[in-house]
Amino acid sequence: MYPDHAHERPAERAVTAYQPAPIPPAVVHPAPVVPVQPGHVPTVASIVLPDGRIVTGYTIDAARPEPVTTKPAVSRTAVNVALGGVGFLAVCGGLLLLTSFIAALTAFVTQLITLAAVIFGGWIAIQVLSASGHKGGTTVNIRRAVIKRNHFHG
Repeated sequence: MYPDHAHERPAERAVTAYQPAPIPPAVVHPAPVVPVQPGHVPTVASIVLPDGRIVTGYTIDAARPEPVTTKPAVSRTAVNVALGGVGFLAVCGGLLLLTSFIAALTAFVTQLITLAAVIFGGWIAIQVLSASGHKGGTTVNIRRAVIKRNHFHG
């Protein structure tokens, strides 16, 4: 039921744990302060409040609104409708050409059939009309025959 080596303890493995080493603190030097002169001197405004206090401060430029994006002269819907119309006209033109082609092909086939009928009819007419001369074949003279007791007497 149990394997033969079940009475032995499994081999123990050595487990190594690694601890992260702390980073030594770096010496932080403050950045030198460089005096910066503004491009222009802001104006100072003073206001007198209703209770008599005076508030002095710099004026704030009014917030400028973002420029409005200009709309195209023609809307996208109009462009799509126009392109759809052009496609429809192209399809209609193609169908018109197709029907014209079919009509021309029908007329051509009709002319071929008429031509074949005329040629074949002419050939038959020549055969019939040229038979009046009768230059060959078998001539059969028919006369009254008498049949007695299943015998032919001519």
